[in-house]
Amino acid sequence: MLNKYARAFFTRVLTPFASFLIRRGVSPDTVTLLGTAGVVAGALVFYPMGEFFWGTVVITLFVFSDLVDGNMARQLGRSSRWGAFLDSTLDRVADGAIFGGFALWYAGGGDDIALCAVSIFCLASGQVVSYTKARGESIGLPVAVNGLVERAERLVISLVAAGLAGLHKFGVPGIQYLLPVALWIVAVGSLVTLIQRVVTVRRESAEAEEAAAEPGADSDAADSGAAEADVAGENSRQQGSEAAK
Repeated sequence: MLNKYARAFFTRVLTPFASFLIRRGVSPDTVTLLGTAGVVAGALVFYPMGEFFWGTVVITLFVFSDLVDGNMARQLGRSSRWGAFLDSTLDRVADGAIFGGFALWYAGGGDDIALCAVSIFCLASGQVVSYTKARGESIGLPVAVNGLVERAERLVISLVAAGLAGLHKFGVPGIQYLLPVALWIVAVGSLVTLIQRVVTVRRESAEAEEAAAEPGADSDAADSGAAEADVAGENSRQQGSEAAK
């Protein structure tokens, strides 16, 4: 949901910065790699120590690279399958680091095995939610559903809650409970989203099989297959990234 409404806004805001990097000779792939490295460092260095405020500050500085690299690629006219693959793959790495950092904290200094398990569930379910859409599209289904909690929602809920929870160390009482609540929300929301996508793929698969079984479907499929092959060559970095959210 946030992808639909927020991505266009932040793309416009970050366009001047993307243009600046292009003028300095920075490539989109470099931005993707540096952004992921910054997120991973912020998550795995600060979060396991319970430094949620500063960890979130560092992560936030780098997380917008996901928009900047695609913006740069479009300005340069270099949209490619490789760029889409790299962007989506490193998104999974960044997400894993964030929830892995939470899990390490609760397994250690946070001393809460239940929240450690919830953090791991958030990590795993987020990966599977992304996989279901990408896999469904790879077998020719539209997967015409986004779901309750996509990657943008997972990140915003978790990072905002973590940043605010970190204010507990600055003397704000009771605010540390925001992070556990946020993790439960993300866990439940991810499970609902996974069910939504699986049900959608099941329905679309049944509809596709019924259509294929109708008389004349073979000739229609042959005609549409050539057109689809042409369209496939036009996939951009941005479209590839969206497919894996």
